[in-house]
Amino acid sequence: MRLPVIRKAVGPSGRRSGEKHLVVPGDTITTDTGYMRGHGTYVDEEKLVASVAGAVERVNKLVCVTPLKTRYNGEVGDIVVGRITEVQQKRWKVETNSRLDSVLLLSSMNLPGGELRRRSAEDELAMRDYLQEGDLISAEVQSVFSDGAVSLHTRSLKYGKLGQGVLVQVSPSLVKRQKTHFHDLPCGASVILGNNGFIWIYPTPEQKDEEAGGFTTNLEPVPLSDREVISRLRNCIVALVTQKLMLFDTSILYCYEASLPHQVRKPVLFTVFHSVGRDWEG
Repeated sequence: MRLPVIRKAVGPSGRRSGEKHLVVPGDTITTDTGYMRGHGTYVDEEKLVASVAGAVERVNKLVCVTPLKTRYNGEVGDIVVGRITEVQQKRWKVETNSRLDSVLLLSSMNLPGGELRRRSAEDELAMRDYLQEGDLISAEVQSVFSDGAVSLHTRSLKYGKLGQGVLVQVSPSLVKRQKTHFHDLPCGASVILGNNGFIWIYPTPEQKDEEAGGFTTNLEPVPLSDREVISRLRNCIVALVTQKLMLFDTSILYCYEASLPHQVRKPVLFTVFHSVGRDWEG
């Protein structure tokens, strides 16, 4: 545990207009009536007040509060990692860390081999041969329904069924939005940083089979060196989450390099978490 230190109080006058700051429910964000109310805010006596604990974001005249810890709210184009929970008629139900289960339609996926044709009754009967309960998949958000449920698609060969690896669940607010969420790290492993807070760590494949259609998984034994790298990356992600730091490829790599002096076989103590987090934060 760290000893308590005295922190300088930052008043409202010393805060720049475009700078993010943290608020708790009931805090007054602004008294200017020219701002529009966004998510996580409400108006009380001509004051804009926060309804959740999080960071204030301003886009022109729109003010909203992004919660620090919440369920995943889907947006079109997001990359997610999910688990199949149920096989239904012409669709799969997927757990994506959101309030409602997501949906993957049979028509929104590539058939094995990348064949393009209309789905038939035979395809519907063979749905469990493609995906069944408990399988992990990577997908992209195709649309968001009015009730907040998410519709997924896997119409690219980079999406599909996930094979051998480790799943780490974090808060969606800690995953930084980037142009790509598929990263082949130079340490010998790859990560999929799902916008929904599900992170998949797996050994980097030597060659990608483009004819598999995203449903053929590699079941060969993983070498010990690759397992150690995956375990170290998993511990680094947990260390960054402990320090409430954003997760992206650069932060994970810096934390990985800072953790090399520590043994990966030994249980990682919270003192190591704090030291590694402070090294990256500093």
